[in-house]
Amino acid sequence: MNERSRSRSAARLAAVQALYQREMENTPLPKLLDEFHQHRLGKTIEDVTYNDAEIDFFDDLVRGVDARRDEIDTAITAKLASGWTIERLDKPMRQILRAGTYELIARIDVPTGSVISEYVDVADAFYAKREKGFVNGLLDAVAKTVRA
Repeated sequence: MNERSRSRSAARLAAVQALYQREMENTPLPKLLDEFHQHRLGKTIEDVTYNDAEIDFFDDLVRGVDARRDEIDTAITAKLASGWTIERLDKPMRQILRAGTYELIARIDVPTGSVISEYVDVADAFYAKREKGFVNGLLDAVAKTVRA
C-alpha cells in the first residue's frame, strides 16, 4: 500500500470516529475538525499512534456527510431490509455507512471497489465478519444506484 493509500485509509477511519463523536456529543463541526487536526491525526494517544491522515480528504468526508446527511440517509435506508431504519443500526455502523455512501455519491474520483473495500476494512476495526459482510453488501447496493 502506498503512502497516499495509507493516509486516505487513516482519514476514513478518523472520519468515522469524528462523525461518531459528533453524533454522541453534538460537537460543533469547526471545533470537531480542529480537535482532530490538533490532537488526533498523526498523534499518539494512550499508546495508540494514529496514522497521518490526508487532512483535506478527512475534512471533505466529515463536512460532506454532515452537509448531505438527509440525502445519504435516504440512500442507505432505501437499501435496508423492509422495516429497518437507519436509527436501528448502532452508531458506529451508521457512521461507516454514511461515510462510505458520501464517498460513493460525491467522490467519483475514487473507484467504487476501493470505496467498498476501504469501508469493509474500517468495519473490521469495530466488528466481526458478519457486519463486514453487511457493510460490503449495503455499500455495493448503494453504489449500483448512485453510480449507475
